[in-house]
Amino acid sequence: METIKETFPVTGMHCASCVVNVEKKLNAQKGVVSATVNLANATAQVEYDKANTSLPGVKKAVQSIGYDIVVDTEAAAPDKIEALNRKNYESLRLRTILAIVFSLPLVVIGMFVMHAPYANYIMWGLATPVVLIFGRQFFVGAWKQAKHRSANMDTLVALSTGIAYLFSVFNTLYPQFWTSKGLHAEVYFEAAAVVVAFILLGKLLEARAKSNTSAAIKKLMGLQPDTVTRINAHTGAEEIVPIKDVAVNDILLVKPGQKIAVDGAVTSGASYVDESSLSGEPMPVEKTAGNNVFAGTLNQKGSFLFRAQKVGSDTLLASIIKMVQEAQGSKAPVQKLVDKIAGVFVPVVISIAVLTLVAWVAFGGENGFTYGLLAMVTVLVIACPCALGLATPTAIMVGVGKGAEHGILIKDAESLETAHKVNTIVLDKTGTITEGHPEVTAVEWTNDADAGKLTAVLYSIEALSEHPLANAVTKYFKEKAVIPVPVDSFSSITGGGVTALHEKKIFFAGSNKMIASMNINIPEELKQKADSYQQQANTVIWFTDHSKALAIVAIADKVKSTSAKAVRLMQEMGIEVHMLTGDNEHVANAVAKQAGIKNIKSEVSPAEKAAYITGLQQQGRIVAMVGDGINDSQALAQADVSIAMGRGTDIAMDVAKMTLISSNLEQIPKAIMLSRKTVRLIRQNLFWAFFYNVIGIPLAAGVLYPINGFLLNPMIAGAAMALSSVSVVGNSLRGLRDV
Repeated sequence: METIKETFPVTGMHCASCVVNVEKKLNAQKGVVSATVNLANATAQVEYDKANTSLPGVKKAVQSIGYDIVVDTEAAAPDKIEALNRKNYESLRLRTILAIVFSLPLVVIGMFVMHAPYANYIMWGLATPVVLIFGRQFFVGAWKQAKHRSANMDTLVALSTGIAYLFSVFNTLYPQFWTSKGLHAEVYFEAAAVVVAFILLGKLLEARAKSNTSAAIKKLMGLQPDTVTRINAHTGAEEIVPIKDVAVNDILLVKPGQKIAVDGAVTSGASYVDESSLSGEPMPVEKTAGNNVFAGTLNQKGSFLFRAQKVGSDTLLASIIKMVQEAQGSKAPVQKLVDKIAGVFVPVVISIAVLTLVAWVAFGGENGFTYGLLAMVTVLVIACPCALGLATPTAIMVGVGKGAEHGILIKDAESLETAHKVNTIVLDKTGTITEGHPEVTAVEWTNDADAGKLTAVLYSIEALSEHPLANAVTKYFKEKAVIPVPVDSFSSITGGGVTALHEKKIFFAGSNKMIASMNINIPEELKQKADSYQQQANTVIWFTDHSKALAIVAIADKVKSTSAKAVRLMQEMGIEVHMLTGDNEHVANAVAKQAGIKNIKSEVSPAEKAAYITGLQQQGRIVAMVGDGINDSQALAQADVSIAMGRGTDIAMDVAKMTLISSNLEQIPKAIMLSRKTVRLIRQNLFWAFFYNVIGIPLAAGVLYPINGFLLNPMIAGAAMALSSVSVVGNSLRGLRDV
């Protein structure tokens, strides 16, 4: 079964119970493997079997329970969704304003002139449009939920305001029912209307705050220009075309100050490009012929032509946007517990509300029913599943967005949550601690070797090898204008080196291990030089014939200027830092010394790297692995948190849950700190959401009435419920502002 994973916008959700209902319905559809729904960005991430899943059927199923899912690709385009959200926001804004306008005179009448002639009828007239027209969405939503034997926030609002409204209508039309018993016929039109107005206002503020949580996505989407300057392939003339018309292999012109539209390679010209929008690095990068350029980056002073290589959804910027969207829509492990609570929250609240009424009728005396009804309405109003539903996803959305702004791509919420627990970080050496660009620093020959002739042989053998160190040797001799000579019977010795024949004589080029296994005679002077270079963090390649060593090539991969500081920052955060490398012990120790790392293991294979991670985990440590190559992928998969360097291989980045676009190790402490602050925010939000309900519901039920006569007004409860959601979203935005 071949599955695909897509993210679809979902409309009509208001609370954590809505999330549970939509998720349950999606997971029940034929062909759907898994579905997770996110309230904060109103999306569903669905993995499904394309051959056996009917997307129109999925849409119909979601609509049947009172929501909608946009499965049409064109309709789900970011600009269309933005327009739909804007339309919904304006509609909500108008309904909120009108609800407040009608509710204000209601409050005045209810507080100051409620005994005036026809006051109840005037309040009835003012409350009706607020409850039944501006608050219609709550009743429609509650009815759809009821048809499927489920409940959500709409159920609570519809029950509370509906009961208060109908009770008030009955008392307005039949006041004698109560007056004949010596009781006053109370009406709560102002409570019903004001509760609707407050909840609508809360939804409006919440929508505005939630739009800020997706600011990172909007910023990334705004990096790409709408049009480009293309060089006509036939006439050579410049033409301005929409970005959607650009095809692979088109030649594009970039002028000073313009944004680069697609990914490609410079063909002519030179400039400096600001790549900080993608990498987080402030220093502009020089671009000349052959260098890669990326969509969304900003050209500075020079002009250049480049050939388009990746366009549309294939660009690095598009893949970053997709990754950020998927990460923001994913669920943190703690959210699973919240969803379980949300699944029973509304039924439990309704049960508490009914028990409240029963208790008041039984023990409240002659006004027991009136007070009980008021308390029941207040319980239904004050209970807030919205804050529960928003507590985790808003913090995750902001955290993932902040990471993207700093060049830290986070694939899912689980890795962002887990990273705060990391107490051990394992670093690969090459390309992670070092630059990953080996360069020849010296070539030393024995006194009796024919260096002039043998240099060409060494060059020719290494030119046939695909090893990164061989590439460094080849580049070095090519720059020295060495002319290659014919070689035969070339073969590669895995993990050792290479061998070939020249003029029927065999030559070897390789590592210490290979030379030691061949009983090659090594002059003492050359051995001392090799030891000296290795102690200076140089890797040494030996060049020999069948019996004796002829030369050594010293190759250095410079330690990044930021590595030592990054390691120190991690250690100051209480994190133990380890280094793994396939290189020899001398080089490993020299690099570790420069970087300030004390825990080192050298000459390890990819499988041994993964085993090393497993050993640390068995000691109870939470391990993050940082690497950049194919040989790191096994260890990355084993680690609790996997981090890939952005300039590494695609395989490493596919396996890893985080990617550092700039390959700067200083981003790792930032990522850990971002995780710690995000988890702290989640805990704060969840505490507030639970604390609010645990305190608010008993107060609404009238638990203090026997002690001091305090009974919470439903209008105050409505305001508290609205503000609880807004405060959770606001806390998420505030808490990560300084990251």
